[in-house]
Amino acid sequence: MVKYELPRLPYAYDELEPYIDKQTMEIHHKKHHQAYVDGLNRALAKISSEFHPKYITSILSDLNAIPESARSEINFFGGGFENHKLFWEIMTPKNNGRPDGKLSDSIDVYFDNFENFKKEFSNKAMSIEGSGWCWLVFNQTFNKIEIVTTTNQDSPWSIRKIPLLGLDLWEHAYYLKYQNRRLDYIAAWWNVLNWDYVENRFSELID
Repeated sequence: MVKYELPRLPYAYDELEPYIDKQTMEIHHKKHHQAYVDGLNRALAKISSEFHPKYITSILSDLNAIPESARSEINFFGGGFENHKLFWEIMTPKNNGRPDGKLSDSIDVYFDNFENFKKEFSNKAMSIEGSGWCWLVFNQTFNKIEIVTTTNQDSPWSIRKIPLLGLDLWEHAYYLKYQNRRLDYIAAWWNVLNWDYVENRFSELID
């Protein structure tokens, strides 16, 4: 395993406008995400695991296997690295409005319909106090999708749930454009979701 590097975005910094502005995207990616990359590499180096054989999702799924001296840092920086990597991937300038296929069926089963799912997800996102994330996850134990929130950079992987999509609710993700209007940011984000990507993630888990 090579050291972790900042992943490239699948679109230009300005391509999610007007919903997410170019300046926020550039700072978020180049500065904030890079800081999590650097922090993860430093934390792994402290325990002589710069080239850890497991990918970070597996490490986060079994944090007790990490020496306690580095566990908190790896949880924070590793979560920050992987959370943001997924965050970029589940957005697109070519939003197709809503999911279809098996994911759409599952949303109907557990949330009645897509509009109700959006409402429940948005309400959960608004309920976060301080910094954190709101997620749609796959719960392998019960073979179902769920909405969960995590604080700071905690990852769903650390609670043995597989993230399908996640919304960053740290202020650095939206403050330049939306200031304290978190609800406006959440509403705008639905317009840039890459449902094809999320559907593929889900299909790979249940096929």
